[in-house]
Amino acid sequence: MLRALAEAHRRLAELKGRAASIPNQAILIDSLVLQEAKASSEVENIVTTQDELFQARLFMDGPGSPAAKEVASYRDALKCGFDSLRQNHGLLTNNTIVEMFQVLKRTDEGFRATPGTALKNEATGTLVYVPPQSGADIVGHMTALERFINDDDASSLDPLVKMALIHHQFESIHPFTDGNGRIGRIINVLYLTRVGLLENPILYLSRYVTTHQADYYRLLQAVRDIIDRAADPGTDRRHARPHGGLQTGSPRTSFGTVFAGSAQQPLPPPLYSH
Repeated sequence: MLRALAEAHRRLAELKGRAASIPNQAILIDSLVLQEAKASSEVENIVTTQDELFQARLFMDGPGSPAAKEVASYRDALKCGFDSLRQNHGLLTNNTIVEMFQVLKRTDEGFRATPGTALKNEATGTLVYVPPQSGADIVGHMTALERFINDDDASSLDPLVKMALIHHQFESIHPFTDGNGRIGRIINVLYLTRVGLLENPILYLSRYVTTHQADYYRLLQAVRDIIDRAADPGTDRRHARPHGGLQTGSPRTSFGTVFAGSAQQPLPPPLYSH
């Protein structure tokens, strides 16, 4: 773990230094952000071509590919978040996160306020995980997460470990009706700029997630299961949780509706101090 962290820090420092040596960083930022937008959207099965993407960039109101416009909206959401981060003196607030979601989905919605959201295995329809259902619970969890993101004295964890905890907790809260995975990946790179590991949001993470998609979803759920067992060690969770976890190799999860009487998996206890 320590060796992997040291190597990751070294690579980030190298990326940060090389980016700083480029005379016009705006060109690099725009190009990499578009590539990140494309790859992150592919994780959600929103697939487009480079030509469609650049056309959508130039003609957002034209009759172009809906998928390309969705990807372009991701780019705009990331830019919105980065601009807000600088304007707020390095604070990544819930208002910014909601604003990014609104740009991404072209909506005026905020955090989920009504129950009915669940994660399912897209291949089998099996219920995998039910995030918090109450609007008040979602706001409470996101308020705690906001403090954890921005209070550097709240934890002595390495920033990369802290980023992983932030990502897992955000995805477990699933505060929005859609787009949580993409917003969560934007938060990752914005957090790296917030703590100074990058000057600009140019880290291209989503291609790795796309390539290792099954592992990504499996491990997200595995951490929930570990916390669940720790919270209730006397229970055999394999039988207590009828919806189980993601099966190895399953492509992804999707949202579905949980009707009254369905078994629900509560949000694991936060992995951080309040």
